[in-house]
Amino acid sequence: MRAYRRKSERASQSQEVYEYIKKKKNIESLRVGYVKPRQVFTAEEEGKMASYLLKCAEIYFGLLPIEVKKLEYQYGVQLNAKNIPPSRHQINMAGIDWFQNFMRRNPHLSLRIPEETSSSRATSFNKPNVNSFFEIYQRLLQKYQFNASRIWNIDETGVTTVQKPKKIVAARGQKQIGAITSAERGTLVTLACASNAAGNFIPPMFVFPRLKYSEMFIRGGPPDCLGAGNSSGWMTEKEFLIFMDHFIKHAKPTKEEPVLLLLDNHQKNNVIMLSFPPHCSHNLQPLDVGVYGPFKNLFT
Repeated sequence: MRAYRRKSERASQSQEVYEYIKKKKNIESLRVGYVKPRQVFTAEEEGKMASYLLKCAEIYFGLLPIEVKKLEYQYGVQLNAKNIPPSRHQINMAGIDWFQNFMRRNPHLSLRIPEETSSSRATSFNKPNVNSFFEIYQRLLQKYQFNASRIWNIDETGVTTVQKPKKIVAARGQKQIGAITSAERGTLVTLACASNAAGNFIPPMFVFPRLKYSEMFIRGGPPDCLGAGNSSGWMTEKEFLIFMDHFIKHAKPTKEEPVLLLLDNHQKNNVIMLSFPPHCSHNLQPLDVGVYGPFKNLFT
């Protein structure tokens, strides 16, 4: 039963009765109360299974609920568990009741929708790649003695011009609710930002999907922001060079005080660039979580 509630006081004898029976029959240990005859695994065995599920999720091979139910049956057979219900031998898997109770007994587990992750991204984020990046990073810090205001990070993100409406209060039962937007389909605009470890920002750059760029596109934007356009709306080499000139203008690096830009491993105009390992920016890029995450929460 999925959510059984006790309806009687059977097998709930008091401690006095237990002591009386123990003395009367000279029994060293006597269990009273309900036992769990249908519990297939011990707490230790179930804990190992929960740890295995977490490990699978960490390496991008998480299991679906139906796969967890099949795993439970196979695990029980492997352990020669005595309390496997006969019905499980017929379908070779546990039922929905077991799965719900298993999740209830292990509150640190939850059903989550995973993000699409390419195999190259999943396999590139490894210890040798990350160690190599931080070794180079440490050598640069020791060589140039960068302080927080001279360590910059650049990243770009796509922003749509039409945001998804949030929930509003309306009549119950009404199937369609509308909200005014500039259009039903949005246009993707690339936003490029640079910030340093001291919390300072370079005015952002916008890349619009327009072959003919006009300054009116950034009218009303942040002070000193920059705009450009191309057919795709993504930043290409041409727009990147424009942004680098924009960055140098505001960061003002000098030969005596160069700056470190976490992007690509070469030097230009006293800007020393260090790239993240390929396909690892989703875990190493600080702007994704620290800047673009809160920005999109407020923007949408």
